[in-house]
Amino acid sequence: MIKTALVTGATAGFGRAIALRLGKLGYRVIITGRRKERLEDVAKDLQNIGTEVFALNFDVRNFEASQKAIESLPEKFRQIDLLVNNAGLAAGQAPFDKCVLNDFERMIDTNIKGLIYVSKLIIPQMVERGSGHIVNISSIAGIDVYPGGNIYCATKHAVNAITKGMRLDLLDKGVKVSSISPGMAETEFSLVRFDGDEQRAKSVYDGLVPMDADDIADALEFIITRPPHVCIQDILLTPSAQANAYVSFRK
Repeated sequence: MIKTALVTGATAGFGRAIALRLGKLGYRVIITGRRKERLEDVAKDLQNIGTEVFALNFDVRNFEASQKAIESLPEKFRQIDLLVNNAGLAAGQAPFDKCVLNDFERMIDTNIKGLIYVSKLIIPQMVERGSGHIVNISSIAGIDVYPGGNIYCATKHAVNAITKGMRLDLLDKGVKVSSISPGMAETEFSLVRFDGDEQRAKSVYDGLVPMDADDIADALEFIITRPPHVCIQDILLTPSAQANAYVSFRK
């Protein structure tokens, strides 16, 4: 039987790599994202490798839009076996007293509320069936706090707490709950964080070799290919040159 996965924030970075990996593993894949053209491009990439795919263009920050999108799924895509809550972002890296309030709200609404909204819409069907797997994409920022990280770190600490809470609440329901906590990985993450400043985004990885999106897809593949009696609760992974959220070795 073909399993169905839903990946939020699949237009680039971790989400795109995870969606493609799931396609290669034989999943039927639902991809979501705000950027319609990019979403269509990822859908074509999935189709090119023989994956059944359905694209949902909506913003996870909007519960009504999320609900409408999920309810629009064709019958064959409605049973979701795997939910990957990947949509998330960082906005700015200024000291708390100099941060822009809108940046705080974007991170809270996307990283926390978006994850909650989509999970709330998908979990009931998993509970009803007595099976399913949720993988939340967290961050090393959910384990360590670093200067300028303030609210971003707070949102990822919240993701980790929500993940643990889900695991406790769904333990007797047959639903596995896992998370992945990446360290430095070069995607669009820093470019978005610094409002398109390519030089500043690139400088984040000066002097070391960062991870890439495929490294995160590798971790996801390991988690979901364990036997039924095994649940990988969390994978924390970093480049070899990174010790924690704020200590790294640069040549």
